[in-house]
Amino acid sequence: MSTSDEPHSPPPHTRCQFFLPKKNRFCANSPLGASSFCGNHTPRPKSNWIPCPIDPSHAVLEGNLEGHVKRCPMAKRVRALEGERYFRKGVNKGREDEAEEEAEVSCGMKRKGVHGMRVGRFWELLGRIKGVHGGVCEGRIRESFRGTEACAGWIMGEVDRKLPYQEKHVLQQASILGNLEDLGVLKHSSVDLVKDLSYTHDISRKDRSAAAAVVEFGAGRGYLTQMLADCYGIKKVFLVERKSYKLKADRSLRQKETLVLERLRIDIEDLDLSAVQSLKEISYLAIGKHLCGLATDLTLRCCLSEGVDRAVRDHLCGLAVATCCHHLSQWKHYPNKAFMLDLGFSKEDFHAIIWFTSWAVDDDHGSGLSSINGNQSELQPINISSEDAEGVEEVIRGMKPIERAAVGFMCKDIIDIGRMMWIKEQGMDAELVQYVPSNISPENRLLIARHRILT
Repeated sequence: MSTSDEPHSPPPHTRCQFFLPKKNRFCANSPLGASSFCGNHTPRPKSNWIPCPIDPSHAVLEGNLEGHVKRCPMAKRVRALEGERYFRKGVNKGREDEAEEEAEVSCGMKRKGVHGMRVGRFWELLGRIKGVHGGVCEGRIRESFRGTEACAGWIMGEVDRKLPYQEKHVLQQASILGNLEDLGVLKHSSVDLVKDLSYTHDISRKDRSAAAAVVEFGAGRGYLTQMLADCYGIKKVFLVERKSYKLKADRSLRQKETLVLERLRIDIEDLDLSAVQSLKEISYLAIGKHLCGLATDLTLRCCLSEGVDRAVRDHLCGLAVATCCHHLSQWKHYPNKAFMLDLGFSKEDFHAIIWFTSWAVDDDHGSGLSSINGNQSELQPINISSEDAEGVEEVIRGMKPIERAAVGFMCKDIIDIGRMMWIKEQGMDAELVQYVPSNISPENRLLIARHRILT
């Protein structure tokens, strides 16, 4: 038997000449035409490949673009989607007077903007971030680790689950639902909340929801909705997701005779909820677990912006969105630009703040930073300096991981507090909570809201 250290004789000319180091052999496919390699391994000049205009997730040779556009698998899907009543291109990107027509600002562009700052300007911005966080966020983010008796049996395996099980995700799902129950928009008779994520109760068969339907945004495989349907008896489910996934919860959900499921494969930016016929005149919950960056902002706009049909706004009885991946957010979609501007942050500052949020995962959250995420007094190790001897890139390299992480968490909080205040401006009671310990997930902020109770 040959080993990786032994020389390999070249394969016959009828075999691809590409060597596979992981398999320790040459490719077994036949070469293409006069090439020495198969279609998978033929060298391709990078300059000739461009993103597909229909689906940028794959690339196509520039010379083949015209023919590819006609037969791209996504083309048929896009045409079908454009025929749906609930499709309105860019409906949730914001009003014309606030949604600036600008290209997406990539993470690389944000990083380049930060590295191009003068060092004094960089430290001045970090100082303002620290000051704003102390004044705006301090005392506004409480711990709210919730579990419910309704979810206890599900977690302990008393419900026949047909889905992959990962404890950290299930604990997050249970706490999201527990916070909704605590808010009063999920009803469960004779239930005391279990407040330490220690689930020891039997499941009750009397679980009922105050809402008739649930819309899960960025649903992915739909596991959050699966738990909600199993534990609270929701009868109508809408899963909003632009991608296609394997191992979805759909099959399990469709086995429930009393449950109606609709999966809307669409970008949240283009979803007009008021045109979803089966959602009309129905009270519903809007939920989302780890909605990445701008998906959070698009979800809030989809449910609450001024351009949304009044019936959709009025029938939203509760909202729970776990935010994450703030570095993917975009100024043009952020709903509370006025909040940022009032704090003295410009659009360029916002881009820098967005990029700083990626620093929150620079350190080990299971040890040194687990307390930072929950205790604002721990967010103090930033050394503010006006020294202008080095470039910003070198200054950043010289910062300790815990210092960068502290800045990252501050920036995340500022962004989410702005979102929370915008929700309040739309007439809802809203709160930003830490819904799981940081050793379960460092992305542990949850926006929760319900219609304001008039007294």
